[in-house]
Amino acid sequence: MHHKVTLDGMTLIPQPKLCEMLGKTRSGLQKLQKNDPDFPCPVKPGRSRQARCYYVAAEVNAWLEVQIAKRDKA
Repeated sequence: MHHKVTLDGMTLIPQPKLCEMLGKTRSGLQKLQKNDPDFPCPVKPGRSRQARCYYVAAEVNAWLEVQIAKRDKA
């Protein structure tokens, strides 16, 4: 199983891998998306509801950097 997909220099992280990286379940990730409007939106290459979701690694890293900065200010 691939953990990362690279497309035109952009690294995409599959949703199950992102859940693992953040220590969240799929429903926990959905709650995070709902409660934090700054959290990156997923990319779905297909139209079906069952299409896999991917996240742009650079966007996730930028979001994490903001979270770390907020933590360090507190």
